[in-house]
Amino acid sequence: MTQPNLDPADALAELGRIRLDETSLEDMLLRTAELASRSVPGAREVSVTLVRGRVGWTAAFTGDLARQLDEWQYEQNRGPCLDASASGDTISVPDMVAEQRWPIWAAVARAAGAESSLSIGLPIQESVVGALNVYGASPNAFDPSAIAVAEGFAAYAAVALANAHLYDSAATLAEQMREAMRSRAVIEQAKGIIMGERRCSPEEAFALLSKISQDTNRKVRDVAEALVARAARGARV
Repeated sequence: MTQPNLDPADALAELGRIRLDETSLEDMLLRTAELASRSVPGAREVSVTLVRGRVGWTAAFTGDLARQLDEWQYEQNRGPCLDASASGDTISVPDMVAEQRWPIWAAVARAAGAESSLSIGLPIQESVVGALNVYGASPNAFDPSAIAVAEGFAAYAAVALANAHLYDSAATLAEQMREAMRSRAVIEQAKGIIMGERRCSPEEAFALLSKISQDTNRKVRDVAEALVARAARGARV
């Protein structure tokens, strides 16, 4: 069994010191994969699979072997990383020679230099699910303690994904709110200009903006911005 060169507790502590608001999700997942490859006994290479709908991709990997074995599964729409992503379970392939669930993939893996593997589902209840994949260079590379260590890294990757999703959602919502406020402000400015020029009510001013929007196939905000810009240059409505 390949011996780790980094204590798992130290590796997880290092991950815990990384701030998600200062690190991209891609970098976070890559760091998780790298530390797992150095900490999980028996690991040769590690990757992180993400799946949205029916489309899978490798978001992080420590070597070409892991990426190639992942991509074969995406192309064929079968394999342990996809099953683990869908179920959230830990799927072990102790010996590629004896593997019967995915025999063609197991043969491809052996030819590439992987004799065993682990795929651990990331329990994300969102539109994206995934798995942490650990590939071993020898049969039966992962004993129960190694599996437990790998599951610890998978749990951390799942938390990182969940937090990144929440952070991105909050940032997106905040930007949408700012955009809505900017739109409302310029529309109110345009309504004020129309009301001043035409001596009409706010409802009539907005109705005029809406009609121009429909007639010119432009958004109400765009019409309002053009009107405000013309007014700023001294033009009349």
